[in-house]
Amino acid sequence: MIRCLGRSLRTRLALLASIAMLLLNVVVGAFALYGIRNEVLGIRAQDTAGRALRVLLMIKRDRLPKTVVTPGELDGIQVVDSAGRVVSSSPSLIGEPRQTSAIPKENQANDVAQLCDLPAFPESCKIVVALRAYQPDGVWTVYAFDDAVPWYVSPQVIIFEVVVAALLTALTWLGVSRVVARTLAPVGSMTRRLAEITEDGGGGGLRLPVPENVDDEIRTLAETGNQTLERLEAAMRKQEAAMEQQRRFASDASHDLRSPITAMRAQVEDALLHPEDVDWRETGNALLVTLDRFQGIVADLLTLTKLDAGAPRLREPVELGELIAAETLRRRTKNVVTRLEPEVVVIGDRLQLARLLTNLLDNAERHAESQITVSVRHVGVEAVLEVRDDGAGIAPEHRETVFQRFTRLDASRSRDAGGTGLGLPIAREIARTHGGTLTIEDSDAGARFVVRLPLRTS
Repeated sequence: MIRCLGRSLRTRLALLASIAMLLLNVVVGAFALYGIRNEVLGIRAQDTAGRALRVLLMIKRDRLPKTVVTPGELDGIQVVDSAGRVVSSSPSLIGEPRQTSAIPKENQANDVAQLCDLPAFPESCKIVVALRAYQPDGVWTVYAFDDAVPWYVSPQVIIFEVVVAALLTALTWLGVSRVVARTLAPVGSMTRRLAEITEDGGGGGLRLPVPENVDDEIRTLAETGNQTLERLEAAMRKQEAAMEQQRRFASDASHDLRSPITAMRAQVEDALLHPEDVDWRETGNALLVTLDRFQGIVADLLTLTKLDAGAPRLREPVELGELIAAETLRRRTKNVVTRLEPEVVVIGDRLQLARLLTNLLDNAERHAESQITVSVRHVGVEAVLEVRDDGAGIAPEHRETVFQRFTRLDASRSRDAGGTGLGLPIAREIARTHGGTLTIEDSDAGARFVVRLPLRTS
């Protein structure tokens, strides 16, 4: 179908160009024919006048016969005296009245005109040359008649113009058809390649062929198409990565949700098997701990869902020193040391920033040996918040892994079975939604989490 459309386009363009060439030939041929006819008319008029001049010389020499032999191939000659009488004529006009008095005009010694329907030449046109002869009794006039030049001049001229027009039209058809075919050839290649990409189910790294040694719209089209394919492939890869991450997230979430449910079910079933030996208060407290873990996972999942959906958040000035001071008042199992610069203000959601700080403090508390250090300062146009612990630290190859959802390193699992694996991902997502970053940087001892947020500009 594409090839048929290409041929149709080539045929239409060639046809339009041929019609334009034909019309141009008609117009140019008409002007050329008009010029040729005028030129032939002038030549024939001069020839007719030259032959009539012989009769004028006969009048001047007083040797004019009654019947004038037509010189050359003239259609006729008439000589009219000063009284308007025909005094001599050629054999073809003997007995004919004066043919015309339209020429010569006054104050003209001679004149030329093309006249039609003369008395001796009905339904035809003639070239008429009029010459004045000044005699003692007045002005005599010699009229010479010859065939008029038709609009087509001659059949040979028409045939020549028709042949030229036909040749130029045919050459235009062939030339335009060939140029369009060569121009559309890259489009055909791109069409076939696009069909291959479609059959391949998404590209597979295929690219459109870019015409070489040209710099025109077709090359621009191919380059733009390749850029579009690159963006599509990048978007597909990103989508596939997002889908894989979503599948992994769903799998991990179901696993982490199933664990507390399984634990509660085991506790309840064990208690029901031996109800007389069960301390129901102790069992209830154990179930509450498991429910707290279950509730924590659900709450973190809801928080991540809101952050992923880009839920609207409050935007207000938040003084980070005051926020840290408030959040560190709660008693923890490890000593918390703060180093706070005043007037470090950012724009954001106070509750979300508090959640970010709490998640970092909870993570540090789980892994610190004895002390947690929290500091805030401004560096250039950024507010820098650091949370350090004096624990075992995190290896460089694992510094990005800990921010993946439901990821807990083996060390953390052995030390803290109650973590959800969502605290650090939530913290990083909060930092990102506030235009900042959360990373793990080098430290002399323990882990060093660094949050960078843009300072309030006004």
